[in-house]
Amino acid sequence: MSERTYAETKIDCNEEGYLTDLKQWNKAVATEIAAEEGIELLPKHWEVLDFIQDQYKNDIPLTIRKIGKSGVVDIKTFYQLFPGGPLKKASRIAGIPKPVSCI
Repeated sequence: MSERTYAETKIDCNEEGYLTDLKQWNKAVATEIAAEEGIELLPKHWEVLDFIQDQYKNDIPLTIRKIGKSGVVDIKTFYQLFPGGPLKKASRIAGIPKPVSCI
């Protein structure tokens, strides 16, 4: 485990940079993590991040397919919003652990 500083706050992360405590997450933290990933968060990003957090809080496993069928965003748009590994990037920005479906 390691610590990183986001939004002037020390945040507990694992070796891959995923938060280990969702309670430390907030929009300022998400914005800084997104900037590290080269992403500027727009309203649609926040909708997706809210959906991902809701699924995580309800112990529902995440997959790209499930997000594409969610009605929040289609798969093509999901890839456009979070290019180069959308589920991994979106999960990291949302403050949840890397989904089991991601390698």
